[in-house]
Amino acid sequence: MLTALTDVLAGYALALLLAGAENVNMQVIFLILASMCLYAGGIVFNDIFDLELDKVERPERLLPRGIISLKSATIFGISLFAAGIALSAIVSSLSVILAIAIAGACLVYDKWAKHHTFLGPVVMGCCRGLNLLLGMSMLASLYFPVSYLFFVPVVYIAAVTHISQGEVYGNNRNALRLSGLLYLLIIGVISYLAYIYGQVLSGLFILAFAVMIFSPLLKALKSPEPPLIKKAVKAGVLGLIWMNAAWVSLAGFFMLASFIVLLLPVCLWLGKRFAVT
Repeated sequence: MLTALTDVLAGYALALLLAGAENVNMQVIFLILASMCLYAGGIVFNDIFDLELDKVERPERLLPRGIISLKSATIFGISLFAAGIALSAIVSSLSVILAIAIAGACLVYDKWAKHHTFLGPVVMGCCRGLNLLLGMSMLASLYFPVSYLFFVPVVYIAAVTHISQGEVYGNNRNALRLSGLLYLLIIGVISYLAYIYGQVLSGLFILAFAVMIFSPLLKALKSPEPPLIKKAVKAGVLGLIWMNAAWVSLAGFFMLASFIVLLLPVCLWLGKRFAVT
């Protein structure tokens, strides 16, 4: 959930960068809260749709144990989506459209796409791409000229998800190689933007991002065992923190980028207590 809020911050910072603006509109807080609600709603519906499977594979979860009823979970999930859409309505009509699209993409992924080798990574990537655009929607006039950046998180998350699909079985070197190439593409795009906007300090965030995602990936390539692949997936998910910090630093908001990085220890702490992959 914390990585979701950094998507919005990254999108907003990129919009400010391309607009040549420096003043921050505090309404972005509503989009941050909206994003967190939408992300949480997606998690709830993931458990709802996986109930029968979880009764067998994860009986310790709340729904299989009967601690929370299916009806209550459904109402809670719908309420989270509704809250996310309502919060986005405070900002703009474009924000509402994007919030609805995010909720729809979450449901498509939870119900159908995650079981598909190709559609799963793509739809999951779209969820993140739309989240980035949600942050950009603060400056609606710039939305369409910069909307191509939607594809950066799509490609990145698709790469991470592609690895995760084979983490249980291991021996998926081809998936690891493909994801590695996609990682290089993403790093190249961010580095190019840092170069053309003259943000040398962004290189520090980009370098940290590269080290975090490639270190476990190379270890998994050397020995594609499930535990190492799982670490590569976890690093890919948490790498969003560094990637979004790099985006924010491109706009010159280095204090905000540093704040985003400080969320990483919190994510690592939560990752030890909850399943990240």
